[in-house]
Amino acid sequence: MGLNQTPSAERLHIGFFGKRNAGKSSVMNAVTGQDLAVVSEVKGTTTDPVYKSMELLPLGPVVMMDTPGIDDEGQLGDLRVKKSYQVLNKTDGAVLVLDAQVCPGPEDLALLKRIQDKKIPYVAAVNKADVLGEEKNAPWRWQSILEEAGVRPEQILMVSAETGEGISDLKERLAAVMKEEDSGRRIVGDLLEPGDLAVLVVPIDKAAPKGRLILPQQQTIRDILDADAQALVVKENGLKEALETTGKTPKLVITDSQAFGKVSKDTPEDILLTSFSILFARYKGNLEQAVRGVTALDRLENGDQVLISEGCSHHRQCGDIGTVKLPTWIREYIGKELVFEFTSGTEFPDDLTPYSLIVHCGGCMLNEREMKYRLSCAQDQQVPMTNYGILIAYVHGILKRSVQVFPEIYKLL
Repeated sequence: MGLNQTPSAERLHIGFFGKRNAGKSSVMNAVTGQDLAVVSEVKGTTTDPVYKSMELLPLGPVVMMDTPGIDDEGQLGDLRVKKSYQVLNKTDGAVLVLDAQVCPGPEDLALLKRIQDKKIPYVAAVNKADVLGEEKNAPWRWQSILEEAGVRPEQILMVSAETGEGISDLKERLAAVMKEEDSGRRIVGDLLEPGDLAVLVVPIDKAAPKGRLILPQQQTIRDILDADAQALVVKENGLKEALETTGKTPKLVITDSQAFGKVSKDTPEDILLTSFSILFARYKGNLEQAVRGVTALDRLENGDQVLISEGCSHHRQCGDIGTVKLPTWIREYIGKELVFEFTSGTEFPDDLTPYSLIVHCGGCMLNEREMKYRLSCAQDQQVPMTNYGILIAYVHGILKRSVQVFPEIYKLL
């Protein structure tokens, strides 16, 4: 997969934040060398976050995010400020854009503290350096304000989006603060030895995208190949025949969660079985929490509220897994009447306390930071949270088998 095809969830997300007219859009355009965001002298030109996937050296594949001003006013302005703060939940690296002609104000410092509290790598880009003239060579009159707020001198750069001054240094400095060791996270490759066979069960129904596989399936196949293992892809009605005729015992069968019941029956007990959703829960760092959270099903009472949340937005179809199948399976399992609410895409409630359980998708379209944010929100508010695949396996009585491939999780059940 080339850089241009790198999934958004796997790209570093870089956000540009600051007050109106500090030059966020101009600085982002200067960094990218493209007119990605609309620039105007009118305050508040950016009214919604702007996202653009691209390659940015020396960082590689990134998503650039321009945001509304954090000092916007009025009822609409408050909503825009809220959107800017929400972008922080998916930000891997932040550029705090300040106006060189104005001392940092309360809004700047509040935003800076939020960035620091979330442990997001950041730099402070002091824009409009070109208008300062000789002053920029003198002791910076408000550098002490930033340093008192915990900003290291090497995190502060004087730049000019107008002339390009300091922009190259900004890119290098941003790359330096974001540089982290490879986490070594694998979807499935670490479970396989070279030459092992993994069978992937991929239902092709009317909800499947025409002419292609969905992202988790593509990524899993790639990870298997990167491990020098073999991948055999079948539909759910072809698994039994494939196992009988392939001539090689698979190390692992990986299924779409919706086919869990049939696949479990067709897979011999001596072959490990799991799902794409379970693999991605581990990949996103929430498998243990999801396994612990699913047991809350047994404690639900009539009238309890359940939130079903998806990380992407898509056209709902008859038999949709999130809005139709999951509520049906849950009702059949517990035999009680519940109240279901649904969110998708960037929607995720700040207040989760009304819910007795959250059931989230695998999060393949969310980057790791945003997924962890949602998980931490649930933990902080003491609301159990699980995911689609684990819940489906649990209500069908096959969860223990489905996590047998992970001994540390298996022992929890």
